[in-house]
Amino acid sequence: MSTYEIKVKTGDRLGAGTDAKVEIVLLDGSGRQTKPAYLDNWFRNDFEARQLDVFTIKDDTDIPDVTEIKIRRDQAGLFSDWYVEKIEVLNKRIGTASVFPILRWIRPDVDLYVGKFDTLLPQFDPRRDQRNAELELKKKLYEYEEKVSGLPVQVKKVPEDEEFSISAKWDLLKRKFSLLAGKSVEMIFGSGSWETLEDLTGVYSKTFGDPKEMENWKSDEHFGWQRLNSVNPNLIRLCTDIPSKFGVTDECIKECLDGLTLSEAMSKKRLFIVDLEILDGITCVEGYISPVPIALLFVNGTGKLMPVAIQLFQQKGPENPVFVPTDPPYTWLFAKMWYNVADANYHQALTHLGFTHLLMEGICVATNRCLSPSHPMFKLLAPHFLFIIAINSRGLNYLVSPGGWIDKTMAIGAVGILELTKKGADSWRMNIEGNYAEFLKSRGVYCNDGSILPTFYQRDDSMMLYGAIRDYVTKYVNLYYDTNDKIIHDVEIQTFGQELTKSKSDGGCGILGVPFENGKFSKADQLIEVFTSVIFSSSVLHAASNFPQYDAYGFPPNYPTKIRGVPPKNKNPLKEEDIVKSLIDKSTTLDAMVITRILSERSTNALGDFEVTYTYDPAAVKIVEEFRQNLKDISLKMHQRNEKLVQKYEYLYPEEIPNSIST
Repeated sequence: MSTYEIKVKTGDRLGAGTDAKVEIVLLDGSGRQTKPAYLDNWFRNDFEARQLDVFTIKDDTDIPDVTEIKIRRDQAGLFSDWYVEKIEVLNKRIGTASVFPILRWIRPDVDLYVGKFDTLLPQFDPRRDQRNAELELKKKLYEYEEKVSGLPVQVKKVPEDEEFSISAKWDLLKRKFSLLAGKSVEMIFGSGSWETLEDLTGVYSKTFGDPKEMENWKSDEHFGWQRLNSVNPNLIRLCTDIPSKFGVTDECIKECLDGLTLSEAMSKKRLFIVDLEILDGITCVEGYISPVPIALLFVNGTGKLMPVAIQLFQQKGPENPVFVPTDPPYTWLFAKMWYNVADANYHQALTHLGFTHLLMEGICVATNRCLSPSHPMFKLLAPHFLFIIAINSRGLNYLVSPGGWIDKTMAIGAVGILELTKKGADSWRMNIEGNYAEFLKSRGVYCNDGSILPTFYQRDDSMMLYGAIRDYVTKYVNLYYDTNDKIIHDVEIQTFGQELTKSKSDGGCGILGVPFENGKFSKADQLIEVFTSVIFSSSVLHAASNFPQYDAYGFPPNYPTKIRGVPPKNKNPLKEEDIVKSLIDKSTTLDAMVITRILSERSTNALGDFEVTYTYDPAAVKIVEEFRQNLKDISLKMHQRNEKLVQKYEYLYPEEIPNSIST
């Protein structure tokens, strides 16, 4: 008679626990199996959510190495649904243990077979019928829908499974909102408009703490820093030619280029440009304007990036002057603020919403539809999709809905945000914008030795992290696809590629630049590019655009999301009171501070420290551990670099980056 210890961990889902009767059978893969045994501890309420239950069963059949289990439940009890995280089986005679990750709802009166580590390509799965039936059910739960015409596809209806802990999280955020925006804070802020900059700066220590960018916000050095290391560092590119529409000349900026001409500065790769032409024609909230600016910046002799020219609209003309640092101080400051209005609206629509939240949701839906939970690539991607569907559903409803936060605080409002998101998302390519190294190269700012933009710390940190993620993905993919034939004959991964690339009108995601050549994946490098892009975008890219938000937007003059009045049409001298009059009122300031403070908070586990463990295959576990160690080494390098800096870049410490888009 053999004795087995069975440990059952019920998962963390709404309604995960069960009162049903549960039976288990242990198998060894050669036809030997135990009799069905009921799992029940007398006088104990077994199988409650997040609970670990331990059972002992005895059987005449001795199975030294349990390679498969069969689980079945009935519909007894008031609460019979059951979500299981994992089951561990120990043969007590010889001490061998086997782990069976379940991570599924157990359907009533249906046998569920799960293999040891539950990690198999479909062509090697002995339970192919069970696997295919499970995928058919998931395809009904995860259907594509283009909820707003022109936007990336999303899930048609949020599956209950995606809502598990998120409800509690958003309730917490609501409580924080109530706390921060309650009557006591309103009394500190008061109502109406700001009278002086001192009035505005005085509220921070009493409520939220100073945004990091508040201290030096007026300086040109800080404006250059923002283009590289604040919320939106993905626009700047090497300037190789001055556009004919841009009215900048050698004469007007001769004092700003360290004695160089424009041509000489370009040849030395010291001149950079941002052109926000994409904002042309975008709807604005009534009474507000978003510029469509062009900015020219120069790396000075100390390696700092400095603005040298700003034109607030696309076509040069007498009422669209080129503002330069030698203009009257507050006139130049005002031009920089108006530039930042455009930059901020681009950031929220595309860098943040379009290129991370929405694009990654479509890929999340494709993953759930096409890859079995037993597929090793599902296990690779799943930790990086945690919360995204629920966050997007709630975020779009709360933040981007008519009359919501975007309408209150952004110049282009909800209508303009969606217009801009459509415009930009249609041109996103996985092999360029979704490949960080190629994206830098396409803009002329790729560099490993600091010779180009030496203070571009966000790039430097992102490149280290991109390399670590690519190394992790490479090892993981090669573990399971050691030959190209395994890729070619994997029907699930081929279906995944088809749905990523198929047009939205034909029922796919419509993503451009996926290396799905001749309608198939045929080599490991293609999968490595796709999975690296998804994991990097869901973790590092989102963190870089999300977590600096309070530091950038919390102090409105620093990075205005909208400005009262109209952009300047001449270079007449302005005063501080002109700047103050242009600022959003106290109520809107509070709105901006509250939401950006909440969005800037970390709320999930750090990159590589997964909330849910999907990987149990020892060889894959070793790869995950190597990834974690690599991230620790990178963190040490970042901390050592920052110790030498006066203005530190601290948003991409690996221990601060969530695995997924969770805010």
